[in-house]
Amino acid sequence: MARLRRARSLTAYWRDGDFVIENFVTKVAVSAAPVTVQVLALFDDWRARGTIAADLPEFSRASVTRAVRDLVDHSLLVSEGSPAARVDEEVAQTWQKWLPHGSFHFATKDAPFANPRQWKRMAREIKASGPQPSLVKTYPGRPTKALPPARTDADEFLRVLLARKTHREFSGDPVPLDSLATLLRYTWGSIGTFESPNFGTLFHKTSPSGGARHPAEVYVAALDVEGLTPGLYHYNHVDHTLEQLRTGNLRDEVLRNTLGQAHVGKAAAVCFMTAVFPRSSYKYHTARAYRVVTLDAGHVGQTFCLVATWLGLAPFTTAAVADTAIERALGIDGVNESVLYVAGVGMPKLPKRAKRPAGRARAATT
Repeated sequence: MARLRRARSLTAYWRDGDFVIENFVTKVAVSAAPVTVQVLALFDDWRARGTIAADLPEFSRASVTRAVRDLVDHSLLVSEGSPAARVDEEVAQTWQKWLPHGSFHFATKDAPFANPRQWKRMAREIKASGPQPSLVKTYPGRPTKALPPARTDADEFLRVLLARKTHREFSGDPVPLDSLATLLRYTWGSIGTFESPNFGTLFHKTSPSGGARHPAEVYVAALDVEGLTPGLYHYNHVDHTLEQLRTGNLRDEVLRNTLGQAHVGKAAAVCFMTAVFPRSSYKYHTARAYRVVTLDAGHVGQTFCLVATWLGLAPFTTAAVADTAIERALGIDGVNESVLYVAGVGMPKLPKRAKRPAGRARAATT
């Protein structure tokens, strides 16, 4: 029989008076008696399950056997050589510098989201629970300084900034390949390099990244792009190429993996934004760096929306995703590399009776 070891991905806390131990990777949480900690402590390293009873003479062998079996069933103990043990070890090794606080990443994956049918009822329940917090903060009675009006120069930057919005309706026309190419180039592409005295050649991109580590990667589900075979691609930001991972109509898969959000399934191209965590943890050894990785994703998301708006496309972003299903679809492990954010585009839906501008979406020379 395989030896056992305590899972490395465990956290413990009190909830409603109960002591709870949770495997933050499997998301299995159990109310535990104090002796559970004692049993888990005996499995700090691999050992045969039958040897534990001798270390707990105050309990019968049968009760210890049952307890150990329950801990295995609830993933608090892992069996040597099992898939669960391999994932557990991978998490412990890759995330060792960021644990235990980095467990937030795993604990919040695959969170439940309300579907459109549920949301109206939930919104009523939320509003019935009390008034919402104020959306404005002020300091009444404090001295104030009136500011001059903000500039209203009729330039391209201000036009794009003010035009940016989330789109959930599209014309149904395909997105031109040159528009997608420009969008990828100026959102994720390398626009230069510089030399770091400690870490050598690093990339310069259009969005800031902590320590210029740029953990972001992007995978493109091409649903309706002119000149591009429908399928899944990885964007190579140095060569400015799309690397084909598989072909086929992915519209239903994209819809499922974004929890049934209809507008995502109707887009022309959907970008799955991931982070390669070792790029950041190699330099930054505290879990606060995980905050920076998620901030990086937000920076990239806004850049995506602004570039798409400049190109005359209709962008959106969403974090309502089925994390594990997406990671499997992308062929990434969810430990070293994990999905964080989704962004997509279509062609904008024009108001009724409005004439479509001549030509297609505007694309800059890349």
